[in-house]
Amino acid sequence: MPEMFITPAVASRTSSCAGGAGGAFAAIDLGTNNCRLLVGTPTPGGAFRVLDSYSRVVRLGEGLERDGRLSEDAMQRALVALQACAQKLLRRPLRRLLAVTTEACRRAANGAAFVAQAQNATGLPIRIISAREEAELAMESCAPLLRAQDRRGLLFDIGGGSTEIAWIRGGQGCADGRAELIGYVSLPFGVVTLAERMGQGCYTPEGFRRVVEEVEDQLAEFDRVHSIGREMRAGGVRLMGTSGTVTTLAGVALSLPRYSRPLIDGRVLSCEEADEALQDLFAMGREGLRAHPCIGPERADFVLPGCAIYAAIRRVWPSSCVTVADRGLREGMLLRMMRQDRAPPRRSASSFRGAAQPAP
Repeated sequence: MPEMFITPAVASRTSSCAGGAGGAFAAIDLGTNNCRLLVGTPTPGGAFRVLDSYSRVVRLGEGLERDGRLSEDAMQRALVALQACAQKLLRRPLRRLLAVTTEACRRAANGAAFVAQAQNATGLPIRIISAREEAELAMESCAPLLRAQDRRGLLFDIGGGSTEIAWIRGGQGCADGRAELIGYVSLPFGVVTLAERMGQGCYTPEGFRRVVEEVEDQLAEFDRVHSIGREMRAGGVRLMGTSGTVTTLAGVALSLPRYSRPLIDGRVLSCEEADEALQDLFAMGREGLRAHPCIGPERADFVLPGCAIYAAIRRVWPSSCVTVADRGLREGMLLRMMRQDRAPPRRSASSFRGAAQPAP
């Protein structure tokens, strides 16, 4: 692999702001298909203002389904994107920084070695997170979309290498008012891995049906454990989706001439509208998907595999509507860091013991 320019450790720039009120918060998510950066500062009410962002298709998981390893070309693309993130972060003071990578590095035989190499090459404190933490971060990001009447939330995140399903207790039923993760499952199905396994198979009714049934079988076990279907029939359960798949379905359902995050994020889409959009996407074929303004050539091969996963979710958990979230791990990381930053420092056990000692 070619030598990379060695960036001074970006993480060290957080130390100068860690004890004060200044500095931005930054989150990097290196996924199976994309590398994304988000930089923000807190605003009143627990939200944040975006200062900078970056997204690059790197296809880190390309060939992983076949070889079980990250390829040299894929790692090089990811390193170039991470280097761009590091250069952006060197331009501003940082209060806190989180950088994570997910399923591709979890699954690849050389995933840990690549992360170590990326840390050395960029100075970014990248770490591989578990499927549970990935589900928790997605929940942290999307929980604000829950309404007061929602007892539960069912959140699906269709990624490049895996799909995370989070079963959530609504904030009204929790001690501190924040949503809680009841259970989660990580399925080994993502849009990149399915596209590689199926080739053009998802463009045929038979191939699409096979994927739906395979995903459905695994979802059914999670449903049996948590009785999610029964809870949904009782009411008070919100179905939420965060991924390029569900935002694309929303864009098509709304007939947008080009993708617009403000029109999509938080949109409540009837499942009839989403199902009609899925049929429209299937009817377009590969060339039609490549030409669509909400999709384009880079994402065209991943749309129908994602739609097959969505269709399986709809079959196992029928719902009248789905809340569409154009937010994910980066937003979840920022919200978590900002919440932790606001929390009062915890007193150590020794300080309590010291306070209990009588004065001499």
